[in-house]
Amino acid sequence: MDTVLLQILNDIFKQFPQFWNGEKLQRSLVIDAIQKKDPQVIKALIANQKVKSIYGTEIDDVLIFDFDKLASLLKYKEYWADSFTKYRNKVGLTSSGKYLDYSSDVVLDFPFKDCVLEGGMTKEDQRKDEVYYNEVIARDEIDRLFSPKVFINSKRYTKDGVEENVNQFNDDNLIIKGNNLIALHSLKESYSGKVKLIYIDPPYNTGNDGFKYNDSFNHSTWLTFMKNRLEIAKDLLSVDGSIFIQIDSYEESYLKILMDEIFGAENFRNKITWKRRGGSANPSNQLNNVVEWILWYSKDSSMMDYMPIYSLDDDNTKKYIKERFTNVDIDGRLYMKSPIQSPNHRDNLIYDYKGYKTPKKGYSVSKDVMERWDRDGKLDFPDSKDKNINRKIFLDEYKGQPINSLWTDIYVINPMSLERVDFTSGQKPEALLQRMLMMTTHEKDIVLDFHLGSGTTACTAHKMGRRYIGIEQMDYINEITIPRLQKVIDGEQGGISKDINWQGGGSFVYTELMELNYVFIHKIEQVQSTADLLELFKLMKAEAHLNYQIALDKVLGAEYEIDGVDHFVSFSELELLEQKKLLIEVLDKNQLYVNVSEMDDEHLAVSESDKAFTKSFYQKDC
Repeated sequence: MDTVLLQILNDIFKQFPQFWNGEKLQRSLVIDAIQKKDPQVIKALIANQKVKSIYGTEIDDVLIFDFDKLASLLKYKEYWADSFTKYRNKVGLTSSGKYLDYSSDVVLDFPFKDCVLEGGMTKEDQRKDEVYYNEVIARDEIDRLFSPKVFINSKRYTKDGVEENVNQFNDDNLIIKGNNLIALHSLKESYSGKVKLIYIDPPYNTGNDGFKYNDSFNHSTWLTFMKNRLEIAKDLLSVDGSIFIQIDSYEESYLKILMDEIFGAENFRNKITWKRRGGSANPSNQLNNVVEWILWYSKDSSMMDYMPIYSLDDDNTKKYIKERFTNVDIDGRLYMKSPIQSPNHRDNLIYDYKGYKTPKKGYSVSKDVMERWDRDGKLDFPDSKDKNINRKIFLDEYKGQPINSLWTDIYVINPMSLERVDFTSGQKPEALLQRMLMMTTHEKDIVLDFHLGSGTTACTAHKMGRRYIGIEQMDYINEITIPRLQKVIDGEQGGISKDINWQGGGSFVYTELMELNYVFIHKIEQVQSTADLLELFKLMKAEAHLNYQIALDKVLGAEYEIDGVDHFVSFSELELLEQKKLLIEVLDKNQLYVNVSEMDDEHLAVSESDKAFTKSFYQKDC
């Protein structure tokens, strides 16, 4: 039974039909509205004296309303927000002793070395792994990190070539170079609630997936990293949209719990098992892993857009066809017999048809439908009036069996395939993305991938007539991703091109977040010696925005943790990798990129075309 307060809240929310599915309150939609400070919802809540007295505090005639406390009440059903009972049955992930969904920490990652190609290397050379720094930042240390950023170097790619210095954004397909968390927040104002599908294939945190983290990127840090990005991704997702996340066994179980926290367990659609390759020699002490998983969630299960896909090619369907389609029509067409008896008694469907036996509970279709099937030659009449009529389902009209959660018919890309690009971090086949897009999107819908990599999601969306946004911070975006998309525009025939008769065309805009402190991160990456790093540190102290919480006079000589033990060591005694990490930590992370509010600062030298593009993107005077 609901408490009096919950009954009051239900009465308030009845003013908003969008929150209801029949008689059931869609709490997730209400929580979203409260967290977003929806003016109409807040006005209705404050107008109720009971709600106002519980969740509001007046100080000097100013009402302070505890939105988080109210959202918590709704999240935990009938339990009061300050009651121990809300935790009684809670199963969740923790970080630093707190449930992860209460954590406000932010994890940023910075590429230490983009190892697609190094000096003297060829395409045939063995590449090193891509190394990432990660840094955990407390929420109270963030003041400008998520503010909208300036876009620069915008280019529009078409079949006619490249248009430089683009100054107008026209809802183009969009590729952004920059840190994905910061870029996602810059998208929020323009794209909140507009993205139909999100697909990501994030770093798996396995240590052998092409990404290495130089310090303890443990489960909790990785999950916080994912949480930060998934929360803003949820805001961007449309109410009828879906999100797919590809993952392996190392973090899959943890990610499932996190997704339940963010999107709600009721919005979990399925765990798709993708058999990416055939068997090979087993490891010595475990089974060989031949699958990956794709977690599929909707924004709201009651509103989700879903189009079933049917298969004729899988082994089960082939067996079904062989066993069932055994009848031959007068024109030589194969068909199977399908019963048309109603499973439940229906008085209106009990009727005589040509004197054949009428099913006890009636037919499953009306007499009008029966007559239409008869005219079309789709009824199988038995040799005796004492038997039931069946429907003919012709093999040449049969769509196949609906696909299930086991995908065994899409394989990793053949090394000789036209689809293959020079990408070492797990390029996915376009057919895999095509299936997800067919299930949940229509033409012109927006598709987002904020771990873009080689660009498979964008390429597939482009060929299928979807709009798309891709985000990638690694430098290979200009060496691999953009050239690949250019080839798509030119009509390349790899991937799904031949299946859908792709002939080329379309366009996209490439743009970059304007770097501020990130300029120094790149400089740190490129340094090859301690001496050069010390010279760079002098420049940083003069020109960079440094973290005021760090005692700069201690940077060159202080206690550093080595193998879990604090030692007093000089800067020069550290490994070069650790030296670089330290100087990156010195930089103020609130100042990684240029904020729109600072665009007119003459010292930043933002070009007029970049200013115009930025204003056009945000659709306002900045």
